[in-house]
Amino acid sequence: MNLPNIITLSRIPMMFLVVWLMNQSWSWAATLGFWLFIAAAIGDWVDGYIARKRNLVSIFGKFMDALTDKIFVLGIMIAFVELGTVPIYWVLIVLCREFLISGMRMMAAAKGVVVAAERGGKTKTLTQLIAVGFLLFVPMLQNDIAPRLEVDFSSYADVIHNVGLGLFLLGVYFTVRSGWDYIVKYRAVIFDDQT
Repeated sequence: MNLPNIITLSRIPMMFLVVWLMNQSWSWAATLGFWLFIAAAIGDWVDGYIARKRNLVSIFGKFMDALTDKIFVLGIMIAFVELGTVPIYWVLIVLCREFLISGMRMMAAAKGVVVAAERGGKTKTLTQLIAVGFLLFVPMLQNDIAPRLEVDFSSYADVIHNVGLGLFLLGVYFTVRSGWDYIVKYRAVIFDDQT
């Protein structure tokens, strides 16, 4: 258990903490949730950087990094559904893709084939993280910043919310597109029992 793996695994309890804060109404809960999300998102980059810099890259680290990314983002997406922020169908599409590709990776691993992360998958994750950041920023602006400054930010909040939803939908597109690309690239591994 090295430092990069500890940072990686910390995203799971962080997800629960962010989701809990999203459901709280006390002052600064939304702000704390937003900044914890930002810290976890930055941690996603930091753990890989430290692992490469200190030559601590491991199979466990690669596997858990991808898995904790999925747990972290999907947990917050499900919380958005509960709050009525995003349509459930968008999240179900993402959930289906993640299970399908994870299953495909397990099949490939059983046949000795490593399914490496592709650019499309990284673009998908980055877009999802940015979308979630925008959507978490809105309650911080409305609940914590606006009352302290005594300024009506509702029109700005609407714009930020709509940008977040647009990015979320773009993330759903990248989710489907990258999933399709994985299936096409590794179809022989998936459908050929002789491989």
